[in-house]
Amino acid sequence: MVDEATVFVPGHITGFFSAHPDDDPTKAGSRGAGLTLTDGVEVTVRPAEASEVILEGSAGEASTGPVEIEPVETVLETLAVSARVEVAADLPLGAGFGVSGAVALGTALAANRVFDRRLSTNELVTIAHASEVEAGTGLGDVVAQAHGGIPIRLEPGAPAHNALDSIPERARVEYVSFGSLSTAEVLSGDTEALSAAGAKALSRVVEEPTLASFVFASRRFAREAELLTPAVVEALERVAAAGGQASMAMLGDTVFALGTGLSDAGYEPSVCATHPAGAMFV
Repeated sequence: MVDEATVFVPGHITGFFSAHPDDDPTKAGSRGAGLTLTDGVEVTVRPAEASEVILEGSAGEASTGPVEIEPVETVLETLAVSARVEVAADLPLGAGFGVSGAVALGTALAANRVFDRRLSTNELVTIAHASEVEAGTGLGDVVAQAHGGIPIRLEPGAPAHNALDSIPERARVEYVSFGSLSTAEVLSGDTEALSAAGAKALSRVVEEPTLASFVFASRRFAREAELLTPAVVEALERVAAAGGQASMAMLGDTVFALGTGLSDAGYEPSVCATHPAGAMFV
């Protein structure tokens, strides 16, 4: 047992996905593809008499103090520990960057070290993934964030059930967020049309696993799934007019672009890059 542990978990932008529910949360999840980011979340875990989550502030926001993050509470209960979890995020919350999944995964990894639970990486990813699914806050972020790079989720679920591939490239990534969308609200509704569009997008990227193909498939998915917001539509049009490639982050009122797409379109975006690895201890 150690006094504390800190884990960095990359942010994750989902470009497209199809939803695959199951009564077993370790089997439920999504197929799709996305980008993990060098902008992410640092999670520090310390033993405590009563568990609490402290948000030290996310991008553009001041520290907010204690918060409730259901997947994190479930992770701690599953590991049978009480801990103070401190979260520092480079990314805005609820805007399509997989922050709740990142915090759940970071908590699982750090708590395992602090409390000497001696679980494997796949076991910890499974706990975090199932906690996200049960909370309705995500279906595929955790497994992608554990993998890193530009992961393609070929099968849904936790490590024992899923199958992953990836696009072997790296890129500069720009993003602008106009607000948040409710992941739980979208996932709890009728996802048939969304999943059909996601399956089509996945087929295209599997056939041509390149970043250009990924962004094209993501943009078409956002349109066919009817998820585009007015601010996103305007940004996509401006980036296209400037000769760039961009799409919408799932699920958030957020646009991401490769290279200098948003800068060339006149925006002042946040800038990072694809992350070459998954979650790691600091």
